[in-house]
Amino acid sequence: MSGISAQLVKKLRDLTDAGMMDCKKALVEVAGDLQKAIDFLREKGLSKAAKKADRIAAEGVVALEVAPDFKSAMMVEINSETDFVAKNEGFKELVKKTLETIKAHNIHTTEELLKSPLDNKPFEEYLHSQIAVIGENILVRKIAHLKAPSSHIINGYAHSNARVGVLIAIKYDNEKNAPKVVELARNIAMHAAAMKPQVLDSKDFSLDFVKKETLALIAEIEKDNEEAKRLGKPLKNIPTFGSRIELSDEVLAHQKKAFEDELKAQGKPEKIWDKIVPGKMERFIADNTLIDQRLTLLGQFYVMDDKKTIAQVVADCSKEWDDDLTITEYVRFELGEGIEKKAENFAEEVALQMK
Repeated sequence: MSGISAQLVKKLRDLTDAGMMDCKKALVEVAGDLQKAIDFLREKGLSKAAKKADRIAAEGVVALEVAPDFKSAMMVEINSETDFVAKNEGFKELVKKTLETIKAHNIHTTEELLKSPLDNKPFEEYLHSQIAVIGENILVRKIAHLKAPSSHIINGYAHSNARVGVLIAIKYDNEKNAPKVVELARNIAMHAAAMKPQVLDSKDFSLDFVKKETLALIAEIEKDNEEAKRLGKPLKNIPTFGSRIELSDEVLAHQKKAFEDELKAQGKPEKIWDKIVPGKMERFIADNTLIDQRLTLLGQFYVMDDKKTIAQVVADCSKEWDDDLTITEYVRFELGEGIEKKAENFAEEVALQMK
């Protein structure tokens, strides 16, 4: 074994994820021929390749496919260990076959996918074979498969770097507007790809989450105001609330009365209040929904018209097209989101295995 270098053992382990001693024995058995050593280990079973799941897979691609009639769409996040492998032709073929399998068997979860047949064997077996051939851990991490009910369209957008994908479903009433709704959905999907909203609507937040985020938001604005004051710049309003879900009818009615009392105290005639109060209320709502503006799709200001929120854009299109548009589904995948990469110390690993 002394003639087999540690670098060669490491390379074989990286390709197969077999144990250190197994890699050494394989290389000795085939006189140091790397390809023959890979074959030697594969003959002992693909379970060796499956052990690559212990390694972090945070690169890869987000891929999507929208049906020509915009009535269904699929999106997957498939992870690999390196960006280099994600550009491999074998990996691209795996992505293609994954989407084909999802479509053929109406799959909605990764668990369903692994059990589904592909080329007369379970998809999981096919995946393990590709792990062995490609030489990295590969993981189908997320699947989204949307079907459009009647009077709905689904469209999407995948960024050119294959790291971000978005699907949007919109309900509409007037069939003649379908082509315009298709375009609107794609534009909103492009917005979401860039601006990273976490949820569709503030209703998707819990009250505890909003209260916690509001405290952090107030602290952030107060800190910004300290710097603005030092530089002689205008100060930002400190919000009382953070999301529309906190602005009940009672809260809004109380605020409206507060503005009216303020105008009365200033001696403003009551006949002009209805020209002043709506603008003040609009500003109050804007100042007290900053979490929505940051984290919800409907609450964000549209990148193509930053004076309107996505909700306002949808409402304006409804009015202009004599329709009733509603975004009903929003799915966004970003490659590796939530995965923590870890640094591996090969020398330490070898030392542990040699004990």
